[in-house]
Amino acid sequence: MAYIDLNSLKAYLAITTSMDDGLLTAMIARAQAVIDAQCGRTFEAGADATRSFDALHDVSPDRRTLFVHDDLCQVTSVINGDGLSVSLSALMTEPRRRAPYYALTLKRDSGMAWTYLASPEAAVRVTGRWAFSVSAPPDIAHACLRLAAYLYRQKDTTTEVGTSAASPDGVIALPARLPLDVQALLHGYRRLTP
Repeated sequence: MAYIDLNSLKAYLAITTSMDDGLLTAMIARAQAVIDAQCGRTFEAGADATRSFDALHDVSPDRRTLFVHDDLCQVTSVINGDGLSVSLSALMTEPRRRAPYYALTLKRDSGMAWTYLASPEAAVRVTGRWAFSVSAPPDIAHACLRLAAYLYRQKDTTTEVGTSAASPDGVIALPARLPLDVQALLHGYRRLTP
């Protein structure tokens, strides 16, 4: 899913024709890719996906917490390594009050532990929305709008410093520097890595 739609970008740029729709759509995709790369995360999940985890290396020593190593904004289902479904009421998300989540902890009164039968690798399966949020936060949507417009306007410039240009094969080069307002919008959303 795109963080913004074509009509929003056309309205922002005051474009009323469909002549550049293909290019504008490409600029939206490019802006979104730049934002994701700059922040080290994806901001919107349009559908569920399933990821598998190691029942030994991805869990805490007490076997209650499963670390998912990526942003998870919504949990749909969990299958433990023994093949049994884990009730969502038996889980707590980490952090507990807001997405994105980085871990799932089994409640103490559930009597469960993360486990496996034959092999721990890819034993636990988590299905849900793997992103910062189900839909892009307003700051991210605005950054995408601004950056897509910036990239689109670069087609008409002949300057070299800080520009983005399409090569004959349609590859868009990243500008030397992101616009300052886009940098400011993205600042608080950058994923911290150890």
